[in-house]
Amino acid sequence: MSLNKVMLIGRLTRDPEMRYTPSGQPVTSFSIATNRYASGPEGDRREFTDYHNCVAWNIGKRNLAEIMGQNLRKGSLVYVEGRLQTRSWEGQDGQKRKTTEVIVNDFEFLESRGAGAPAGAVQGSEDGAPLEEAAVRDVDPDEIPF
Repeated sequence: MSLNKVMLIGRLTRDPEMRYTPSGQPVTSFSIATNRYASGPEGDRREFTDYHNCVAWNIGKRNLAEIMGQNLRKGSLVYVEGRLQTRSWEGQDGQKRKTTEVIVNDFEFLESRGAGAPAGAVQGSEDGAPLEEAAVRDVDPDEIPF
């Protein structure tokens, strides 16, 4: 038995990029930043930011790639669920390259996209249960190096 499942809450580090495969299939790529905390060598609490490359495809009748590409922007707070996938290729310089990405199979907007809740408000999950507000830590989009 094995398991490959990723669940992340974070902010987009750049606007999503939607492209189309030669067969016309839309694919959206984006990156999100998540924060974690650890104690430093002198016992001080330090914050670390991790960056995750994500890829969304349309799944059946669910237009994930199109919805994410059209509605998300740099700084958007999202919940992303999916699996890890590693792929490799040969670059134009002849060097072998490798990357690990989150292949998205579900997501939730965690901020209001229009009127109603103020920006930064945490909404409930798909089943209506409130998400833990403490689990959500803002990343200032201007501090993201991409």
